[in-house]
Amino acid sequence: DLDLCSQVVAVVSVFFICVSVLSFCLKTHPDMRMPSLCNITVNSSQNSTAWIIVKEKTVPYKAFFYIELVCNAWFTFELAVRSVVSPNLVHFVKSPVNVIDFVATLSFYTDILLQNSVAHKIDQSDILEFFSIIRILRLFKLTRHSPGLKILIHTFKASAKELTLLVFFLVLGIVVFASLVYYAERLQPNPMNNFKSIPEGLWWAIVTMTTVGYGDMVPKTYLGMFVGALCALAGVLTIALPVPVIVSNFSMFYSHTQVRSFLRG
Repeated sequence: DLDLCSQVVAVVSVFFICVSVLSFCLKTHPDMRMPSLCNITVNSSQNSTAWIIVKEKTVPYKAFFYIELVCNAWFTFELAVRSVVSPNLVHFVKSPVNVIDFVATLSFYTDILLQNSVAHKIDQSDILEFFSIIRILRLFKLTRHSPGLKILIHTFKASAKELTLLVFFLVLGIVVFASLVYYAERLQPNPMNNFKSIPEGLWWAIVTMTTVGYGDMVPKTYLGMFVGALCALAGVLTIALPVPVIVSNFSMFYSHTQVRSFLRG
């Protein structure tokens, strides 16, 4: 039965995606890593040399490599089979999810080659590990198997104009309030001024307008506090304006999905 086979493949694919992402996250935990030791020759007294063992860095346990190897073997097999049975190869290649899958799978094999040939020579293994973050994008493959994620993607596509307008107004407000708070904090004596420049104020403005409020940068003068209050109020109003349109689009796509699933059933 084709439906049963497709369901089994979907479950196995989701399982390997979860295992791969979980392994990628766990191998960065200090308890899941072991020290990488190296011998260094040093000059001791009386014209003699000695060797000492130094901890260079920490590396994940070898088990994580084998887990990723098994997962990427499945991803390679799945990608090859899906490309062969695809009715339209051009459409298959242009699909963003397939591009992410291909790049993430390719990054594993290139990482192995580079670590064996380049990393030990130029000591840039940390940079190579950073580029392997592309593998976390495999979570987008879940959109094939999750109706909820498909609804969310369709909602964002339908609300592209509203989201673009939201970003535009946020950027405009961030620049304006970063400039205002920079000059407001300089009008009064303020030895504990956190706003040394307008670019640093941009960080404060985006954190304040999005109502996050880390508290790492705060205005100390009364005029600066007034600007901060206006920034927070403007951020709340700016973010709240396009929300009804986005919620309306989400409800529409959710209703369509419910009707289609009912008709199929």
